[in-house]
Amino acid sequence: MKTTAKARIIILISSIILLQSCTKAAEGSNAVPPAPELPVYTVTTSPATIYQEFPTALEGKNNVEIRSQVDGYLDKIYVEEGAYVRAGQPLFKIDSRAYGEQMNMANANLQVANANIQKAKVEVDRLQPLVAAKVVSDVQLRTAKANYAAAVAAGSQAKASVGGARINVGFTTITAPVSGYIGRIPYKKGSLISRTDANPLTMLSDISEIYAYFSLSELDFIGFQKKYPGATLNEKLKNMPMVDLVIADNSTYPQKGKMSIVDGQFDKTTGAISVRAVFPNANGALRTGNTGRVRMPQLFANTLVIPQESTFEIQDKTYVYVVGKDKKVTSKPITISGKTDSYYFISEGLAAGEKIVYTGIGALKDGVAIQPKAISSDSLLKARPL
Repeated sequence: MKTTAKARIIILISSIILLQSCTKAAEGSNAVPPAPELPVYTVTTSPATIYQEFPTALEGKNNVEIRSQVDGYLDKIYVEEGAYVRAGQPLFKIDSRAYGEQMNMANANLQVANANIQKAKVEVDRLQPLVAAKVVSDVQLRTAKANYAAAVAAGSQAKASVGGARINVGFTTITAPVSGYIGRIPYKKGSLISRTDANPLTMLSDISEIYAYFSLSELDFIGFQKKYPGATLNEKLKNMPMVDLVIADNSTYPQKGKMSIVDGQFDKTTGAISVRAVFPNANGALRTGNTGRVRMPQLFANTLVIPQESTFEIQDKTYVYVVGKDKKVTSKPITISGKTDSYYFISEGLAAGEKIVYTGIGALKDGVAIQPKAISSDSLLKARPL
């Protein structure tokens, strides 16, 4: 009996201990976890510049097809491919012998015409006194004057033929119409050249200035018109800052360019409008056919700046978590007016001095309390400049 009583007492004590353990475990499972400690960024304003880049094709100031204006054999080539030539410098020579003979024939015909003019003039002079003395009829004098007029006209025609023949002889020497660089020369000495050839003798490119052509979408064009002051499009172009050219190796061309013209209308197929920037190219570093990217700056005098990692997107809208005075977070939509590699520029939705969660926003939701850990805006901007 004594053993049974002791066993009952032991079981009772064990039950009490187990019940206390379960109660403590239940109390522990219902405990509220501590608020997470998250970095908080204070929204600040700063002057900034962002860039829009547009792919471009480069062309020289003048790109001239050099063609022959007469037919004949290519007699001489005075230049090499890629050479720089000045306006008026001889480039090619077409065999001129046939055209020289044509000019000789034209000169001979002009001499005959001049002789006929003199002959007709003599006849008029001979008949005038005879008609006055009524020795011969007036009809003969009128006929003589008509013959003289025909001889003068024939003389003018012969003179024009001489001029045309002289021009053709001049065309046998082909000179550079502008200064620039010679392109590929597909023809060799002795080739038969025709005015109707599909290929030109060469291309001559004046690259003292380079034109960079690119396209703006309709939205970009509307934005461009709003950004810059001026009553007309030309005035807006004059008020634009200088633009940069990023060439094929991703380096920036040292000379800045100026926006100059805009095409008259949008392309119905692409919905874009062509524009042009002009870059000086005195050293000839750029050539027609090069490609690159025009980088157009957009200046912000005083804009709200936030890190990109502080944002999240829901259904094409961008949000941040704003930290209230009670340390609870609230999602807030924002409007982005521009960006760099690391930052967004905000036009609507935030004000300077507001605090937003910098990182760790993935598990947050509205109303959650956090332990804010302030980070320095200046140190962040210094470590990752705009």
